[in-house]
Amino acid sequence: MTDGKTPAPFSATAQETVDLREKGGPRNGQPQSLDRRLFMQLQAFGGCRDCAPLAQALAEGGIEGVLYEEVNDPRGVGVLALSEDPGFFLGKLRRLLGQGPFAGLVQKPEFAFFGRTYALGYEPNLEDWLLKKPRRTVLDPAWPWALWYPLRRTGSFALLPRQEQSQIIKEHSTIGFNFGEAGLAKDIRLACAGLDKDDNDFVIGLVGRELHPLSALVQEMRRTKQTSTFIQSMGPFFVGKAVWQSLPPKDLEAA
Repeated sequence: MTDGKTPAPFSATAQETVDLREKGGPRNGQPQSLDRRLFMQLQAFGGCRDCAPLAQALAEGGIEGVLYEEVNDPRGVGVLALSEDPGFFLGKLRRLLGQGPFAGLVQKPEFAFFGRTYALGYEPNLEDWLLKKPRRTVLDPAWPWALWYPLRRTGSFALLPRQEQSQIIKEHSTIGFNFGEAGLAKDIRLACAGLDKDDNDFVIGLVGRELHPLSALVQEMRRTKQTSTFIQSMGPFFVGKAVWQSLPPKDLEAA
């Protein structure tokens, strides 16, 4: 019983019904679940004449992430920041981007992307997929080129039977896998439902040693059923090359 003013505590039954843990495939015969995820945010700015002070501020501030020079703006830069704690983006990162060498820059809100890693339920190493692999991808100095963009599916995709959804996604994923196996591109997929200012569903990052394969991958994806039929919008595209990356955390390889 409650007094009508004090909320009743959450019941164990309700918590079991609303299970927000990420689920992976079986590992060593046991199901995998993890209530951790990595948040990633891209912020872009114009008016930068010298990237060196920005890189120094990020390094001295202990920011985990990447500083990009933007291809389509000779004074454009992008900051990709990573954290498991969403409060980091409103605290430490917010303060750093509002002072020092960043204070005189002009923000580009069209490139403000924010999302979280997620699992589809078949990942063989859930912790690596959610927390380590994305870090290895964006913090690798041998892979400096990147495309970042949001996308939104049409509502009709959500109404398809789950099996048909899986087949459509599989066609899309196979192309990305082939580019990855060939050493041409790596991808990062972030969910951003309810987090994106333009109501997009996902933020996609494509990372490569060179730029051309990333463009070729996007072009190849356009021919899939998912992109040609069930993608409502894609972009805008932030195209950049890393000029500074934080040092990867220790023990970043998959166990």
